[in-house]
Amino acid sequence: MSETKTIQDKPYPSAMAGWTLVILLTLAYIFSFVDRYILGLLIEPMKAEFDLSDRAIGWLLSAFTWVYGFVGIFMGWLIDRGRRTWIVAIGMALWSAATVATGTAKNFFQLFAARMGVGVGEATLSPATFSMIGDSFPPEKRGMPIAFYSSALPIGAGLASLLSGAVIAWTAASGNQSLPLFGELEPWRFTLIVVGLPGLFFAALFLFIKDPARRPASTSEQVIAGNGLRDAFKHIFDNFALYFGFVMVVCCMTAIAYSQGFLAPVFERTWGWSPQTYAYVNGAALLIIGPLNMMLMGTISDKWTSKGVPDAALRLMYIGFFVMVPTAALPMFMPDAWTAFAVLCINTVGIGIVSAIGVTALLVITPAQIRGQIVALYYLAISWFGSLGPIVVGELSSQVFGEDELRLAVAAVPFVFAIIPLAMMPMTRRRYLELAKRIEGTTR
Repeated sequence: MSETKTIQDKPYPSAMAGWTLVILLTLAYIFSFVDRYILGLLIEPMKAEFDLSDRAIGWLLSAFTWVYGFVGIFMGWLIDRGRRTWIVAIGMALWSAATVATGTAKNFFQLFAARMGVGVGEATLSPATFSMIGDSFPPEKRGMPIAFYSSALPIGAGLASLLSGAVIAWTAASGNQSLPLFGELEPWRFTLIVVGLPGLFFAALFLFIKDPARRPASTSEQVIAGNGLRDAFKHIFDNFALYFGFVMVVCCMTAIAYSQGFLAPVFERTWGWSPQTYAYVNGAALLIIGPLNMMLMGTISDKWTSKGVPDAALRLMYIGFFVMVPTAALPMFMPDAWTAFAVLCINTVGIGIVSAIGVTALLVITPAQIRGQIVALYYLAISWFGSLGPIVVGELSSQVFGEDELRLAVAAVPFVFAIIPLAMMPMTRRRYLELAKRIEGTTR
């Protein structure tokens, strides 16, 4: 038996060790998504203070994503070589500090720069997480931990909604607030600072967490790809049509999800809901629907995979796609807020399926030794493309429909971004199965 074969047959870490790490990383992801999501709930007071248009807000909501994906390329290279838990600690401290800085900004450019800082910090987390999950669980058991981690997305969004709703209601009743070192603060500034500070303390925990041992690529994987960034790009370009069609499904999801940063003002302008009403209702719905949906999808993915279905995760992604596209547009034409929100709950299910399963499906066609870099490139693509969602909404609202009809701009996004992945689906699935067969068994 070769040395490589012996290393590959070495048992994975215990379930307790693997799940402890996943739980801590999921908590970090909750912190990150609270910091990421909360800005969309504070649009109206920021617009009023800085006299911004919907176009400017669209660019501001995209500032995070411009650097999130780009920095992730370097992070992917570093994660495949460095101590991943320390990388997470540094990144978390940075995004938390940048959230605090957002609350102290004096003009639009400082707001934009601070949100870019949030993107730099958060670019460390998911590539490191999925790399560590790959080294902690065998392929047929990765769906559940990845779905559990991904469930932090709706949990973080839900907590951000509930927290901001409570703070908005409290400060609306009691006026400006004061904090040591920061002085007197407007409600939206106070909200951002209170949300950002706890992450600075939680980040230090990762300095003391053990990084799981890396599992070297098997001989057959090394034939498919080396371990450098050039090898990662070569693997993608050798399978470009597959990766393009695959990623465009997720890009459609991120464009829809990011464009929904405008939903709070849509509900206020269209149906008269206050920001805190929307925040409370949305937060409760996300906390109820999101985690259960994602965990269910992870369970189904693992069961189908264990039964020998090679494209189990891809099938679930396609199901999510056909749920999320129509239900992203239909709510904007409903007669009242509650009916609109009910349809949006179905949309949350579709978005959650694609979000929870995307990386699970990606790992099936990704050799182990370039996993961190491929995941980083994946996040670059879906983040940059997804950033077009709020930009398109802002441009359509300010330049085409008028800002009183913001809902129409939001409704246009799913149809604009669904055309390409829909047309490519048959080819994508065929090539996905071909590459999965080539890599099958090499990461076990």
